[in-house]
Amino acid sequence: MKIWTSEHVFDHPWETVTTAAMQKYPNPMNPSVVGVDVLDRHVDASGKLHSHRLLSTEWGIPSIVKSLIGTCRTKTYVQEHSVVDPVKKTMELKSSNISFTNLVSVDERLVYKPHPHEPDKTVLTQEAIIAVKGVSLSSYLEGLMANTISSNANKGREALEWVINRLNAEIEEFTASARGTMRNPMAAAAFVEK
Repeated sequence: MKIWTSEHVFDHPWETVTTAAMQKYPNPMNPSVVGVDVLDRHVDASGKLHSHRLLSTEWGIPSIVKSLIGTCRTKTYVQEHSVVDPVKKTMELKSSNISFTNLVSVDERLVYKPHPHEPDKTVLTQEAIIAVKGVSLSSYLEGLMANTISSNANKGREALEWVINRLNAEIEEFTASARGTMRNPMAAAAFVEK
């Protein structure tokens, strides 16, 4: 078993980062995620948002790993559970693979919280527990997977920045459009009717 951990600070408020995290896929930095299905989403009595999603991914498995685990299949599925607490300002996301569980398990946990000293920033802590089962060189393979997870975490952070920039551009475009509309009384009336 191998444990990988990381911490990253985003220069954006918690609300912005968690909004982007919920809209992270698809993105050009993580092309391996080819589908996201929401299986369940609800708000509990305390106001927390619970989501259960299924991610379809295409793993780029090296040929040596394919031969060691005895498969050429690369499409895998990951279940993801998240809880957003808008009062405490926390978002916890747990994911685990549901494909190849007889060979490998990857359990990942991400927590987004406001920075304790800079409220306009967000701290992301990540942890992954990797276990390769029933094959020789399992420690070596766990190390390879930890390196892949580290690389993917960097891509994931880049993807969040990409989503945040996209959302900010959409807000600016909407605001500019609304301002232009409000200067024209006829257009304003049409805008309000929409």
